[in-house]
Amino acid sequence: MTAARRFVALDLGTARTRSLALDGHAMADRASVIARGPDAVRPIRHGMVIDPGACLRLVRLALRDTRLYDSRPLERVLAGVPLAASRSDRGAVRAAVAEVAGCEVRLVDEPLAAAVGAGLDVLDTRPCLVLDVGAGIVEVVAFSEGAVIDAAALQLSATTGAGLASYALEGVVDMTAALARRLSAGTRPAARARGLVVTGGGARQERLLRRLRASVRLPISVAAQPQHATVRGLMRLCLQPDLAARGKPDRSRS
Repeated sequence: MTAARRFVALDLGTARTRSLALDGHAMADRASVIARGPDAVRPIRHGMVIDPGACLRLVRLALRDTRLYDSRPLERVLAGVPLAASRSDRGAVRAAVAEVAGCEVRLVDEPLAAAVGAGLDVLDTRPCLVLDVGAGIVEVVAFSEGAVIDAAALQLSATTGAGLASYALEGVVDMTAALARRLSAGTRPAARARGLVVTGGGARQERLLRRLRASVRLPISVAAQPQHATVRGLMRLCLQPDLAARGKPDRSRS
């Protein structure tokens, strides 16, 4: 009898990399840092691969972490990528994960995964807005019926333990408010009813939340365990591959 195979969700972040196996007992969470001689190398910047060799090692460690909880052969890995990632960015992630995993690799836009992980019904006809605050990139996205209807991104040059720097915080607020204003008149009441959900490791920064509430004029809420929303959503999408493909075409195949 053939052994059951397993799915893995992989969130390669600028600061942290998280992985989760289907039916695994715990989420693996490690710094996105690789030792290279006396130096510490960060293979991910702005949520995208800048050092393919170090990224391979990071993926290998992340997938090894999941085997501590589930040693069955891999069948599929869903890996998150920023919505703003280019075709070459997506290809770099796919290549690194496929080389290590040796199985099917599907790429999913991280804001879609974060929305699903936050418990939002992205298939609803009413728009839902998600602000995903990562260490290297912040993306705000409006979804309707599982598809992106508008989006914007801001790459961050640096973050601190205290959260977004002042210049970046104001940029995020302005970007989010501008997207909310661009919503068509017919969709604004529905969007207002659903509000804006904030995800990512920077989601709990109080100054950011105060500025959003003052400027965006939508109800603002923070996802439960916002730093884990993306990897949780990726795992749910492992079981809903059709939905995973709806957010945006996988341009690494085109």
